[in-house]
Amino acid sequence: MLRARERIQEIIFGAIGIGLFLVLWQIIGVYKLAGLTWPPLTQVLTFLFDPSRQALFLRATGATLSVAALGYIVGGVVGMALAAAVHMFPILRPGMDRLSSVVHAIPAIALAPIFIVLISRDFTGMAIAALNVFFVLYVGTTSGLMNSTQSHRDLFTVLGASKQMRFVRLDLPAALPAIVSGMKYAVPAAFIGAILGEWFGSSHGLGLLIVSAMQNFQIPLLWSAVLIAAGASLLAFGAMTLLERLVYGRFQ
Repeated sequence: MLRARERIQEIIFGAIGIGLFLVLWQIIGVYKLAGLTWPPLTQVLTFLFDPSRQALFLRATGATLSVAALGYIVGGVVGMALAAAVHMFPILRPGMDRLSSVVHAIPAIALAPIFIVLISRDFTGMAIAALNVFFVLYVGTTSGLMNSTQSHRDLFTVLGASKQMRFVRLDLPAALPAIVSGMKYAVPAAFIGAILGEWFGSSHGLGLLIVSAMQNFQIPLLWSAVLIAAGASLLAFGAMTLLERLVYGRFQ
């Protein structure tokens, strides 16, 4: 009962916060408190839901979602696979930790031109998204695989379980909460990577709309594309939050 009440309070406070933000957005736009570059929310929504522009926004949104999803899957699989490898073979961990940290420390905007040369413009966003997701899930998975207690590991050893059996039956279930948390925080990282990659000459996507709108001073188009990207990211983040709660309730 107490937990349900806390969740209801979280939903109420979250709705109030979003409502206040939208009201503030409208006030700033109406009274030009931030200049001409901040339009009222109503103007942006009118532009966004104009039937003549629906096809444009649907194509751009679909392209960005596909790039972000592909990068999310590739980066997630590679990150979790390497985390499992260094857990099974600890000798690999120091080198893999340093390599992942070095790659993550390099600004994505510096890697984008390299990806354009090595692969293509259309796959640059996917590659950047995959790198962002890889680091988040690698760190989350490696830390989560250490969550099993020493007493449980000793018990598996006494019972004669192999290292692989202990990984599947003990370490992996204990790591699921941390893995799902990493999956949740990897969602915005995937969107950022996809949109950033689209800035470098992609032929479609929300990132292309944002760059085009900035260059041509099409403010309603700019804010519409940003609103779509933010909304899609928040929806995916919310879905992963629900999954996280289910996993925490089952495995923690």
